[in-house]
Amino acid sequence: MAGLGLSLNLSDLGDKPNKSEPGQVVERDLIIIGSGPAGLSAAIYAGRSERKPLVIAGQTFGGQAALTAGIENYPGFQEGIGGLNLIEQMIDQAKKFGADIIYDDVTEFDSSGYPYTVKTLDAVFQARAIIITTGASPRKLGVPGESKFFGRGVSTCATCDGYFYKDREVVVVGGGDSALDESIYLTRFASSVTVIHRRDALRASAILQERAFANEKIHFVWNSVLEEVLGDRVVSGVKLRDVKTGEMTELACDGVFIYVGLVPSTQLFAGQLELDKDGYIITDRKYHTNIPGVFAAGDVQDPHFRQVVVAAGSGAAAAIEADHFLAEKDYEAGKVE
Repeated sequence: MAGLGLSLNLSDLGDKPNKSEPGQVVERDLIIIGSGPAGLSAAIYAGRSERKPLVIAGQTFGGQAALTAGIENYPGFQEGIGGLNLIEQMIDQAKKFGADIIYDDVTEFDSSGYPYTVKTLDAVFQARAIIITTGASPRKLGVPGESKFFGRGVSTCATCDGYFYKDREVVVVGGGDSALDESIYLTRFASSVTVIHRRDALRASAILQERAFANEKIHFVWNSVLEEVLGDRVVSGVKLRDVKTGEMTELACDGVFIYVGLVPSTQLFAGQLELDKDGYIITDRKYHTNIPGVFAAGDVQDPHFRQVVVAAGSGAAAAIEADHFLAEKDYEAGKVE
């Protein structure tokens, strides 16, 4: 993620607790897969319940929140807080209550037997309960040139790459909160930001629309979709189609930032957990999946709100439910009276 000034110290995450030897399986009470606001909130609550949770962080550490320049609507931070800063504080709090956090990728999830098996690149675990908080990743447009120029002018993260477009012209594709929030951020660097939207009205919140319309660097192209990213070695422009007239036009630019929704990260769980038509994990109101002892929270099961505070709350609730599940298992096994 070029350009992102990570202040988060990942060195501690290299100490993989209970790392298994070849052929050895490490047993844990509770494993949390994912390290965004939902996963870390779950770790805080589970840690306070003395479940000693293991958080398997994955590569996209901190989730989408860590890539957000500023979060203004998280309770308790009147002046706002950087997404990465918030994640750092959540990590420290989770560790304070006994959570282990490892920087590793889950390669296999097996719910065919109990306890459930979770394999990573470096270890094999069995868990009596699991909370899945793997989040969602940016949706791609699937147009010519998008993949070719990804990392060479095409990006899905203004916080990561905005610095490289100082005094350059960029376009942003999308009309929701993320698109406008990142457009406003890009004006710190770019000479102009052109927002391409397929409709004639935005979906973003009123306050973001007000700020974007008031920003002299931000311009809008309405009722248009991006059909192709143009360039040779790097991006030089985009080809647009007017959805009403069908007219094709070209717009010169140096960078393209895409914000057209998210895709849930559920590939590992397909065929085991019940998913909806868009791939989101289906849960009940208490974040139970169709498999007893397996819970899901955050954007991986929420296609609607996509807010940090909602994800954090769902992670806390899932941890409470996981603790109840484990307590019931302990009672059935005669471990508690």
